[in-house]
Amino acid sequence: MTRVIAPSRLHFGLFHVPTDGEHRAGVRAFGGVGLMIDTPGVVVTAEPAESWRFEGMLASRAQQFAMRFMQSIPEQNRRPFQVLVERCPTEHTGLGVGTQLGLAVGKVLAAALGEPDLESRTLANRVGRGERSAIGVHGFDRGGLIVDAGKLPGEEVSPLLAHVRLPNEWRVVLFVPPAPATWHGHLERAAFAAASSGDPNALRQLAETAIIPAIRAGDMHAFGDAIHEFNRRAGEPFAAAQGGPYASAAIAELIAELRHSGIRAVGQSSWGPTVFAVVPDSDTALSLVLRFGQRTPVSVARISTGHNVTMV
Repeated sequence: MTRVIAPSRLHFGLFHVPTDGEHRAGVRAFGGVGLMIDTPGVVVTAEPAESWRFEGMLASRAQQFAMRFMQSIPEQNRRPFQVLVERCPTEHTGLGVGTQLGLAVGKVLAAALGEPDLESRTLANRVGRGERSAIGVHGFDRGGLIVDAGKLPGEEVSPLLAHVRLPNEWRVVLFVPPAPATWHGHLERAAFAAASSGDPNALRQLAETAIIPAIRAGDMHAFGDAIHEFNRRAGEPFAAAQGGPYASAAIAELIAELRHSGIRAVGQSSWGPTVFAVVPDSDTALSLVLRFGQRTPVSVARISTGHNVTMV
């Protein structure tokens, strides 16, 4: 049996939401900054079988990824497997489930078929991920903080701009306020279509001149302020659809309360409803769990170092 344990992805925001004309002109589209965390993660196993079988959470999505991956390899190398999704977060909560599940399924099948070293960009092409953001693609292999350069027309997966490891003692607290997970599918497409466009370089400069230097200096205060500003500004192009930089009033109120209490590195992951807080140590993380745990689901994660493959 082969098992793949994949991280979850927090998305802090896109560098640039292009108009159709900008994308045709060769401006890099999307890009952005995100962070890989160890829990809640995706765990997928595969073992040879007489016929295909898919079980566990999101089994039908796992099947779609598996069939697409199998179509990418020579027919003589294809054979059936029993695939089990042992663990997987709920979809559309801001944790990058689609990409991490797709890559985990591709990876577990590649490893079981004797190709354990296929890198995540190759896997993404084979299972059809990375249409906009490539943070989860690059983060699948590397973990840590990922800076995605953005896509030029014709690129299948946007290139990695930077990869930075955070201090080992930093923790991430995840909150899920009572807000509907509605920003996906046609609503997401409509929000992108209605999004305003701004300077394609402003948020990239913020990442390069503030976020990355703060991490390398171990300066949690500076990192927190930079991440919060980046996340808020990245939400502004979607204000017409969301009613503000965040996906709901409940999310905005929680972020404001956390900031008022002295937690600096706070924001919304992707479209939410997950709210993240990066804190300097496990004691601070525990204090947030005790404070907010009666009001909303709260959990604590470590920074991921990337996926793990085991053969049993």
